[in-house]
Amino acid sequence: MDKAWKKKEEIKVAYEFKEVLGTGAFSEVVLAEEKRTQKLVAIKCIPKKALEGKENSIENEIAVLRKIKHPNIVSLEDIYESPTHLYLVMQLVSGGELFDRIVDKGFYTEKDASMLIQQILDAVTYLHELGIVHRDLKPENLLYYSVDEDSKIMISDFGLSKIEGTGSVMSTACGTPGYVAPEVLAQKPYSKAVDCWSIGVISYILLCGYPPFYDENDAKLFEQILKAEYEFDSPYWDDISDSGRFCSLHHPEYIQLLLCTQWKVLD
Repeated sequence: MDKAWKKKEEIKVAYEFKEVLGTGAFSEVVLAEEKRTQKLVAIKCIPKKALEGKENSIENEIAVLRKIKHPNIVSLEDIYESPTHLYLVMQLVSGGELFDRIVDKGFYTEKDASMLIQQILDAVTYLHELGIVHRDLKPENLLYYSVDEDSKIMISDFGLSKIEGTGSVMSTACGTPGYVAPEVLAQKPYSKAVDCWSIGVISYILLCGYPPFYDENDAKLFEQILKAEYEFDSPYWDDISDSGRFCSLHHPEYIQLLLCTQWKVLD
């Protein structure tokens, strides 16, 4: 791993650690204050022991984060390294997950959903133009910048993201069941269009409050996805416009809209 851009000094000289914001399988996220500016940040603390055998994965995540700067993507602000830990200093977002707001609200109006999806599309278009595929878009990885009702949405968690090589085809099976594209499940080569499929699934959930594909048995769930078996159930979809239904799942025409069209907020 290139070490030139990693700071070796003790991180707690520059930042005052406060409470733990969350814990993951291999890391802990801590609220911290930069002593010089009093700016609040979120620091992802990763024990090096947890990285053994996963060095390429964290290198990839850092390489992606260092390339991107977008108002709807959580940014990497600094990196520190100690003998025992790697510290990723991240922009602090405090509004919680889109998933939790869906649970609280039940569903979104078409106008509110379109405003959210437009922001996600802007960010994903930016990533794709840089040759970056997220590969794990889902409501849990979409965070609100603040607790405000009209807060902007932010894409986070680039642990499964990929920088495209000279070709535009990938083959590694990854993602989250329920949001993953059929070509990934079929173990076929795939492209950045897999992000568009995930956005379609998210759009569906926003509009009705439940996922298009669901089964407690993964094999049956995957079969639904591979066959694109979903319904616009009554009464949940009775008041949704045809354009809302069209934009909620994977159509070849929708992919072109996602990649090429400036979305307009519905009246």
